[in-house]
Amino acid sequence: MKTLAIILTFSFTGLCSAQFISGDDKLHLGAGALISATTYTLVYTTTKNKKKAFWYSLGASALAGLAKEVYDGGIQNERFDTGEAIATTIGGLTVSTTLSLFVGKNKNKRKAKIALVN
Repeated sequence: MKTLAIILTFSFTGLCSAQFISGDDKLHLGAGALISATTYTLVYTTTKNKKKAFWYSLGASALAGLAKEVYDGGIQNERFDTGEAIATTIGGLTVSTTLSLFVGKNKNKRKAKIALVN
């Protein structure tokens, strides 16, 4: 019971900010998701290879996040923010995984129906 009271006390007093996500990190997550979705769509429609589309889209979002932070750190004279690069990559990973799970499912179902009919 003491543990629950301590957790509730810290979570409502603002002393614990471990779950804080800034608005900029949310933008990086969204940008990574958008880059990944676009790359996945382009690669998959061209090659019809889900593995290649997954890795290219994940790589594109990671590369975009890293390039943005290198640009900020070098040219903009700001600091390199690892959290923002990770947020961009996580956005890409989320979309790449989701698309990989759901793209191409209908084609397999159609093949199974055709095989059953024949």
